[in-house]
Amino acid sequence: MVDNRRTLYWIAGFGAFLAIVYLLTDILLPFVAGIILAYLLDPITDFLERHHCPRWVAAGLITFIATAAVISALLLLVPLLQSQIVDFAGRLPNYFELLREKAVVLLAAVQTQISPEEIVSIRDNIGGAAGPNALAWIGNLLTRIWGGGVALLNLLSLLVITPIVMFYLLRDWDDIVKTIDDWLPRRVAPVIREKAIEIDELLSGFLRGQFSVCLLLGVLYAIGLTLVGLDFGLIIGFVTGLISFVPYFGMLIGFAIGLGVAIAQFADWQPVAMVAGVFVIGQFLEGNFITPKFVGERIGLHPTWIVFALLAGGALFGFTGILLAVPAAAVVGVLGRISIEQYKQSEAYLGSPDVQESNDDRGGADDGTSG
Repeated sequence: MVDNRRTLYWIAGFGAFLAIVYLLTDILLPFVAGIILAYLLDPITDFLERHHCPRWVAAGLITFIATAAVISALLLLVPLLQSQIVDFAGRLPNYFELLREKAVVLLAAVQTQISPEEIVSIRDNIGGAAGPNALAWIGNLLTRIWGGGVALLNLLSLLVITPIVMFYLLRDWDDIVKTIDDWLPRRVAPVIREKAIEIDELLSGFLRGQFSVCLLLGVLYAIGLTLVGLDFGLIIGFVTGLISFVPYFGMLIGFAIGLGVAIAQFADWQPVAMVAGVFVIGQFLEGNFITPKFVGERIGLHPTWIVFALLAGGALFGFTGILLAVPAAAVVGVLGRISIEQYKQSEAYLGSPDVQESNDDRGGADDGTSG
């Protein structure tokens, strides 16, 4: 009875947590970002503290450097990326029209294999997909993302509130951990500490490694596509790298956009093949060198589970949910393994002792008769 009541308390607490996150999604983003940054940069703070730097000084120095780096990147990259994004959006109708014309030419080349009625139907469908419907869909997507000034408000809150949250968490991180440890039930505290360490190793290895992977891939794709001569190669390559934290899906989106622009831009097939080659080489380097180097094989998070967590977090809680998705996936993964281990040691899996003894006796009898 006590165990059931304790389980109900945990379920109720988890439900209350989800309800709070859902209700406060619009204001949680800078706080969640500050928590994640403090978690990622805490080892550097510990390093400085071990080398006789006061904790609050180390926290302030790291917060200042991180904030200055982000603001500098925004000042340097945002104007360039913004101009490319605006220019790219202005050329979208032309790209769609060029793709439609080339698709019609391709259909004409194989029209001997298709009836005239089918050609007309396919041409109409291509024109409809490449015309107002596609543009309307893109416009609605951008409106949802930027509508109501929410994006600007979130950006301002990230620049103002996140550094404050980050500084105080870095300064007090060890005290917070000690306080939480004092709250743990003494009987199961060692087990909780062990699993918390497991979650910490999994999360830190994935988050720090995946951030490095995405940044490096963005630079590689941007340089490669720009050298090939692809229009907007910088923005397409850099964004492809940044969204590569979604396994496979991010690269496929960038590949589809880059290849579509290449087909519309170039008359010959060689540049198109070179654009495809940039993505193929990037994937080869990521899978064989970059990801094993920065992330490794020890994270224990299956790509399918990560994709599901990111999509579910984004659908439920927006961008805040995306930030929380991987930590939540790591916690659920560890708790799931604990539950499976307990299940395999329970009567539900092994059967009651009487049944086991009966099975053992039957097995012994069978061995005797077979001898």
